[in-house]
Amino acid sequence: MLKKIEKIIRAYFPKRMKNYRSFVSVLKNKSGLEIGGPSQTFASKGFLPLYDQINGLDGCNFSSNTHWEGKISEGNTYKYGKKTGFQIISDGSNLEAIGDSKYDFLLSCHSLEHIANPLKALLEWKRVIRNKGYIVLIVPHKDNTFDHKRPLTTLEHLLDDYKNDTREDDTTHFEEIIQFHDVSMDSGVSDVAALRSRIVDNFENRYVHHHVFNTPLVTKIANHLGFKICDIQHFNPFNIVFLLQKNNEGNHDNSIYLDPRNTVYQKEKFPSDKYW
Repeated sequence: MLKKIEKIIRAYFPKRMKNYRSFVSVLKNKSGLEIGGPSQTFASKGFLPLYDQINGLDGCNFSSNTHWEGKISEGNTYKYGKKTGFQIISDGSNLEAIGDSKYDFLLSCHSLEHIANPLKALLEWKRVIRNKGYIVLIVPHKDNTFDHKRPLTTLEHLLDDYKNDTREDDTTHFEEIIQFHDVSMDSGVSDVAALRSRIVDNFENRYVHHHVFNTPLVTKIANHLGFKICDIQHFNPFNIVFLLQKNNEGNHDNSIYLDPRNTVYQKEKFPSDKYW
């Protein structure tokens, strides 16, 4: 009964992320690009409702036929909320069809973990937004997902992927995933055999989480790539939400977030946040 009542209440009063209004305020009436969307997170009933507040949004998906979006086509077909933008078909780490500094902002919700070369992708995303523009980056925290048994990815590993120009057909982590993936937490597979079968076709389906993230790792990535970290939030049960700003002047100071004592690192809820 209580769950039924809560469901009715949430239909009218959706749960919101703490401090979501500060995210909305810097993107309001601006135009951007979304990687791997559209996402319910940014819809009117999502925990970070941005779609109704922005002026325009284009979308980028890796294929014209995906598990998440179904069949899509390039052109003015990108549906987000009640609006329409331009649909681009391209890998999120390769936006060569888009000119420099075209957008005011970029949105990415649970896409980066599906990309084999995250630093390459983030540098592309940085390139296509204007100076002082923003990236809203949401990734799953490994501790509360089916990745919780996997070893935490390191910044050094990601730097090697970038140096080696790792491509989307990379299979480096497949055996690790098969060994440590918690099938009981993944409704998409029934057993390890089904998991293995899905992974084999990853270049076509992009299910694989190539890397696993915690809050300190994303902080170090953002700082290394020269972003100003404007805010870090968490939203149950596993969302890490970053508001990053492009700053060509290079005078950003992320020291407050580079301090492991910062309370944003919720070490009881996310035990791996203690690892720096």
